[in-house]
Amino acid sequence: MPAMDMKALKRQAGEYAAGFIESGMVIGLGTGSTAIFATHHIARRLRSGDLRDIVAVPTSLATEAAAIELGIPLTSLAEHARIDITIDGADEVDPDFNVIKGGGGAHLREKIVAQVTERLVIVVDDSKLSEQLGTTWAVPVEVIPFSWESQAAYLRSLGAAPVLRLAGEGAFQTDQGNIILDCNFGPIAEPAALARLLESRAGIVEHGLFIGMARDVVVAGRGGLRHLRKS
Repeated sequence: MPAMDMKALKRQAGEYAAGFIESGMVIGLGTGSTAIFATHHIARRLRSGDLRDIVAVPTSLATEAAAIELGIPLTSLAEHARIDITIDGADEVDPDFNVIKGGGGAHLREKIVAQVTERLVIVVDDSKLSEQLGTTWAVPVEVIPFSWESQAAYLRSLGAAPVLRLAGEGAFQTDQGNIILDCNFGPIAEPAALARLLESRAGIVEHGLFIGMARDVVVAGRGGLRHLRKS
């Protein structure tokens, strides 16, 4: 698909999801190439007066910088322990609304925000839909830099092919100063069980499997928009 067509699809999904936000809400601002369109549309609604009295929690330093530039009022989870709605992207989505996130390296902060969100809305283009997680995307696993090779060995013991994510001439660093191992497990038969195994290991800070968190998935494709809701 041409790059311009893909960008238009992402814009449609992000702007549609931004329409779910109502005045007075506490919102989560996702990270990535689709979620940023929602952030821009939220800012336009604020400027027009269509939206008032919202505050937002950004899920990355990049999203925080964009929100400040756009004039979106920010807050923190210390000030607001619950979030009404978060709009975020995903790298892969299965039929049960489980997702893989972390292509941009922000999945730790994204999950912290998601777990205190009443309504997590995932916005994607239709290339991100998959019958089984792991079919088209590796699972990003954030680990501390100390002895990261031992985490790579553990991940291999679980059947993964971990690859250290690079940026320039060195390892990619997350906003927390950690590194990421992109782990190709192939199609994952039991993503919830895999998530538990990853969470049990010291040195693994977070993984990109978001299990049972999303309530809505907005999908943009050549045939138009689809709004999928969890029953």
